[in-house]
Amino acid sequence: MPDTFNYPVEIECDEDGRFVVTFPDFGWGATDGATRDEALDEAKDLLRELIATTIREGQALPEPSRAGKRRPLVIPPLQIALKAALYEAYRQTNLSQRRLARDLSVAESEVRRMLNPDHATKTSTIDAVLRQLGTYVSLTVGKAA
Repeated sequence: MPDTFNYPVEIECDEDGRFVVTFPDFGWGATDGATRDEALDEAKDLLRELIATTIREGQALPEPSRAGKRRPLVIPPLQIALKAALYEAYRQTNLSQRRLARDLSVAESEVRRMLNPDHATKTSTIDAVLRQLGTYVSLTVGKAA
């Protein structure tokens, strides 16, 4: 299970002078921008969609590879990072959604909503479920690049 959902990108300039961003850890998807900063800003939206699609398809999220000077990290929106953490913690348990719902004393439909990357779930709820699954979230705050 990844312990972070910040992924490095590769940035190339295309023949039209636009900056094209890809996430090599996912192996698909690209976005671009007129400037490097615009392309990196667009990359946050793409990363959200890459994570959400991976969850929807029931696949494991890739371990982020190493960032570097030529491979900057893109940090996903907080809500999708929390959903990714919940999804991966749930996958590690091998529990059915029905069993997790019973363990949490909630309806199975509520568990489906919690695991749905497109459904808003309160941060406190995600935190409580992660703790029930033996995992925790820790927030790191840093200077913006």
